[in-house]
Amino acid sequence: MSEVPEISELRLAEIRALAPDALRRVIRQNRFNGPTAGCAPGRLQGNLAILPEALASDFLRFCQQNPKPCPLIGVSEPGNPCIPSLGRDLDIRTDLGGYRVFRGDAERHESVRDLSTVWRDDLVTFVLGCSFSFEDAILRAGIPIAHIAQDRNVPMYVTNRETTTCGSFGGPVVVSMRAFPAEDAIQAVLLSDRYRLAHGAPVHLGDPSEIGIADLLNPDFGDAPTLRPGDVPVFWACGVTPQMAIRRTRPELAITHEPGHMLVTDLSADAAEFTIGRVGPGAAGASS
Repeated sequence: MSEVPEISELRLAEIRALAPDALRRVIRQNRFNGPTAGCAPGRLQGNLAILPEALASDFLRFCQQNPKPCPLIGVSEPGNPCIPSLGRDLDIRTDLGGYRVFRGDAERHESVRDLSTVWRDDLVTFVLGCSFSFEDAILRAGIPIAHIAQDRNVPMYVTNRETTTCGSFGGPVVVSMRAFPAEDAIQAVLLSDRYRLAHGAPVHLGDPSEIGIADLLNPDFGDAPTLRPGDVPVFWACGVTPQMAIRRTRPELAITHEPGHMLVTDLSADAAEFTIGRVGPGAAGASS
């Protein structure tokens, strides 16, 4: 088990350098609850969706039919807050920096720090790959990423593109945006395409109005971007997409992560270079 420094306040650079299990313990101890972009370099991060077992089958099919915004990397047994294949000493109820709890109202949610008071024996956890996982490859190539350099959350936007509906689950595709000079944008596209379990290649480059984004400086989620002259906006499918589908379904209880506050797993981000092989309770299989 990795060590956590015995100091009351950790600097952001120290937090980002922690091993995944140590980072989860810091989050569990409420010593860090910020966005996880740039944290645990080289490790696979995941979006969260938790639903009653009665809805799990339809949501699983929704993920399978929409692999770009919903790349499934793990599913729990009903009522089990652990997914051993994704991390040792992992507890879904405490190991994310923030959660959103929906109770039948698509427009209103409760933001909570942990799930101890809302957890139930019929809840099934779905973990879906996150674009934060390919950011390390872009950074290693010497390409700066603005929101990481500025300690901000990535900007996210609801688009005019629709997902494939399964049962009561459906709705718009949400995208995250990173802007680069043209040459760097091409390199970022090529690098991200290898990470199929982390959304893979972008869904759009250039004019945001073509995918229904009216104001790039006013994102629906996350922080406003800083754009430099000549920057090309690049848009990747985003794990907030299933959150929108869950909100449309209006289940009597549903839980998601706060945008940008991901589950950091023990898996190497290189696992995201493959497509999902086996989907089932606790699964994070991969095949080429």
